[in-house]
Amino acid sequence: VGIEPEGVAISPDGAWVYVTAETSNTVTAIDTRRNAVTRSFMVDPRPRAAAFSPDGALAFVTSEIGGSVSIVDVTRHRVVKTVTLPGIAKPVGVVVSPDGQRIYVANGHGNSVAVLDRQGKVLSTIAVGKRPWNLALSPDGTRLYTANGVSNDISVVDTRAGKVVRTIAAGTGPWGIAISAAGDA
Repeated sequence: VGIEPEGVAISPDGAWVYVTAETSNTVTAIDTRRNAVTRSFMVDPRPRAAAFSPDGALAFVTSEIGGSVSIVDVTRHRVVKTVTLPGIAKPVGVVVSPDGQRIYVANGHGNSVAVLDRQGKVLSTIAVGKRPWNLALSPDGTRLYTANGVSNDISVVDTRAGKVVRTIAAGTGPWGIAISAAGDA
């Protein structure tokens, strides 16, 4: 894979693994059936994370220094669109809603989450704690959780209302968050 691998994502069918490499500004597509690299491609500077749409047709790759999200056609492993996020966006984590219609992007230094549609249109920006790094969604997609590394907390966002409904203390420098199969944070 590229230089300084950072993020790893697996397609819903388990056929592809994408590895972001923040120094080489690349994403490597690994075919899990052959356990071999199929293709590497460039994205904007310092790619951090990737997430696949539930149907596996698209992947969304964040680029922290580029302030952007690349939309990738998974069948060709090629960027089809790059979306520059508004404001002070330093995109890090990314998750896709269960229905594949919303993409949530942690804006790091922007202290917010950008909400995009499947085509990359920015629908809204939601203020959260300081320096959100990574995200997780409840299985039904109604709650978004952000790990806020500088404010040392987790923001709980009601995705239908588009606002924070709870803040949970999380100790020093939370970086990531996971949701159990039962939907508990």
